[in-house]
Amino acid sequence: MEERNGVVTFGGKPVTLLGPEIKVGDKAPDFTVVDNSLNPKSLKDFEGVKLISVVPSLDTPVCDAQTRRFNEEAAKLNATILTISVDLPFAQKRWCGAAGIDKVITLSDYQTMSFGSAYGTYIKDLRLEARAVFVINSKNEVTYVEYVKEVTEHPNYEKALEAVKAAQ
Repeated sequence: MEERNGVVTFGGKPVTLLGPEIKVGDKAPDFTVVDNSLNPKSLKDFEGVKLISVVPSLDTPVCDAQTRRFNEEAAKLNATILTISVDLPFAQKRWCGAAGIDKVITLSDYQTMSFGSAYGTYIKDLRLEARAVFVINSKNEVTYVEYVKEVTEHPNYEKALEAVKAAQ
């Protein structure tokens, strides 16, 4: 598996990402993750425009804020919003219930890191996902990519939301 060193930092320290760098124009790679009921899900399970918000853990302030922001914006978008982390599905379900998250679909990559390996967000050093945002159009072509340079910082929400609107 491809290793990419120093692409992002975590707490100011460079980390190694496993998997390819996804670029605009690429065909979106398939992946297998699990939903909050432990059912396998893959790219083909979601039609239309998709915004994939990747976070290390929902139980951290920036990941919490990122997921809440995309949940708030969901009503204005004609898109499916997926949040992928390595949190256990039970923790994701509990967090969504406590946070009132009802428009974003949380998915867990904890079993095989299939998503992280396919999208180049797997942090080898920590076995977490790097913070990233991908927009995929209805033809499963990648139309927007942001690998957040410092994992503990926020993504560019405005650019991601503009990309979703442009992909429709």
